[in-house]
Amino acid sequence: MPRWRRAERMDPLRDADWPEAVDDLRAGFAGRLNVYRVMAHHPDLLRAFAGLRGHVVQNTALGPERAEVVILRLAHRLGSAYEWAHHVVRGRRAGLSDARIRTLRGDPEAMAASDAALARAVDALVDHHKLTDAQAQAVGGPKAVLDLIATVGMYLTLGFIVESFATPVDDDVAAELASAPLD
Repeated sequence: MPRWRRAERMDPLRDADWPEAVDDLRAGFAGRLNVYRVMAHHPDLLRAFAGLRGHVVQNTALGPERAEVVILRLAHRLGSAYEWAHHVVRGRRAGLSDARIRTLRGDPEAMAASDAALARAVDALVDHHKLTDAQAQAVGGPKAVLDLIATVGMYLTLGFIVESFATPVDDDVAAELASAPLD
């Protein structure tokens, strides 16, 4: 049986190689992060992804702090250094302390109750692809539950991209973490 081989390396696209079909996205979110510069190899996908990304990042019923808890837990579960690094920075900006961020890599029993509920929900989605009624209730109302599921799904996709193509952490994030490391 033939194996899939990476026909071409999908490095983040440079501005000079940016597809005209998504030129309007380059000045915004897509041009700022290497993961979206990789996704720009498929302009139709990047365009379609933009709406979900806008909701999950800017309008989630979870709120910015809880969303970062979800994303950091998922980054840990995926073993994604790219997503972990980016969301340590974003998590700090959302108000998470370094001590709180560090707990998201461990046992939910050692976390604050609100973080533990979110971590258990992420773990359930990763491990069992569904939430129990109790897990959903611990997350909050229907909008929060649906946004948690959408967030996990979106960041799974991003995690698959960065891991499949060894996408480098963006320079500004690497510099920020070098000047203020988590550990």
